[in-house]
Amino acid sequence: MDTNAIEIRGLSKRYKGFSLDNLNLDLPYGCVLGLVGENGAGKSTTIRLIMDALERDGGTVSVLGADNKSREFLDLKEDIGVVLDETFVPEILTAKQLGRIMAGTFRRWDQGAYEGWMKRLELPWDKKFKEYSRGMTMKLGIAAALSHHPRLLLLDEATGGLDPMIREELLEVFADFAAEDGHAVLLSSHIVSDLERICDYIAFLHKGKLVMCEEKDVLLDRYGILKCSREQLKNIPEEAVHGKRVGTYGVEALVEREFMPRDVVIDRPTLEDIILYMVKAES
Repeated sequence: MDTNAIEIRGLSKRYKGFSLDNLNLDLPYGCVLGLVGENGAGKSTTIRLIMDALERDGGTVSVLGADNKSREFLDLKEDIGVVLDETFVPEILTAKQLGRIMAGTFRRWDQGAYEGWMKRLELPWDKKFKEYSRGMTMKLGIAAALSHHPRLLLLDEATGGLDPMIREELLEVFADFAAEDGHAVLLSSHIVSDLERICDYIAFLHKGKLVMCEEKDVLLDRYGILKCSREQLKNIPEEAVHGKRVGTYGVEALVEREFMPRDVVIDRPTLEDIILYMVKAES
């Protein structure tokens, strides 16, 4: 087996007013990769390009060992569970009717698993989708995605609109799924604390460009938050500073620890700190 569930090289997609530029990304098996960025950064575009639901303008995408333009990839779609930010289920259907449709679509559809997830996520069987809330719709998408026993999960804002208790439970489900042999998860989210909780790798997209892709623990160890005066900041090596916030009484800056003098006190950042400071630096 290849070491990566997804390999992206030089991927690009151009729209009027936006372009995804030269994206290079790997998702190893056994891992959760968090895709983070502001609205319009290119997260949903990336997921759709991975599934070949959009025509790319350049680059290559390999999913579960197959080029996503190949005939082999069509057969592998059974092994991919997808939950998109927008659902395309007809509003007049119910969850019970969806289960019957899915049973005719996926060879490995597990009706017992589907019923188990419906119960666990407290979803109604006979309510039409037009009466579902956004949170209910996302939970239903997750239940369906998990019930055909995929090896790869592609989740686009899948925890959005869910209450904290359900989010916590689903994050554990995603982490447990990725830990199984030959499995992996790509999770895009604007809830950075969710990504920090379960992700092994973090990819940060900003305005269609990949700013960084790194192991989460490496990121948290590499950077720190420095609180100092403006004058003190002038003595810090320029290459150490990756974004700053200047206030009335001083400065807070995201710095790389390896460039800092040993006697300087640096606070440990959260993942959200790192992302926010880098957005300011890139803007």
